[in-house]
Amino acid sequence: MLYNIAAVPLNIDWQQILLHLLNFVILFAGLYLLLYKPVKAFMQKRREHYEKMDKDAEEKFKKADAARAEYEEKLSSCDREIEEKRAAAKKELDHYEQMRKSAAEEEADAILAEARKKAAEEKRHALRAARREISALVSDATEKLVLKETAQEAYDQFLNAADDKHEEPRA
Repeated sequence: MLYNIAAVPLNIDWQQILLHLLNFVILFAGLYLLLYKPVKAFMQKRREHYEKMDKDAEEKFKKADAARAEYEEKLSSCDREIEEKRAAAKKELDHYEQMRKSAAEEEADAILAEARKKAAEEKRHALRAARREISALVSDATEKLVLKETAQEAYDQFLNAADDKHEEPRA
């Protein structure tokens, strides 16, 4: 190939430049079709996936926040209910305690009444026994007194009779 120096200033070969330009366009088109479009589609899918994950996470966070608020409300409701039940149980316990106390007082009164009744009965029985013993003692004492007086009189009579018998033979 003969180069015409006048036609190619500065040694520029337009054919080589066009071939390089054509190679660059083919390379660019090939890379665009083989790499850029799939990578761009992959990146778009990935962005959509993460946006969807963010959206789902936000929804779940909102649901969790709502559930937490609901549970807190239920918990405070349960606390109020527990406090009400505790107050009712205390009231019932106080009522039961009062009933047991009044029942115990009634039972104690009944026991005291029964004890007083038995004590009165024992007192009457002891008085009767004491009266019987006193009567027996008085009777025994009276009998002894009577016997003593009669024995004394009988002894005196015996002595008098013996004296009379001793005196009679002397005469």
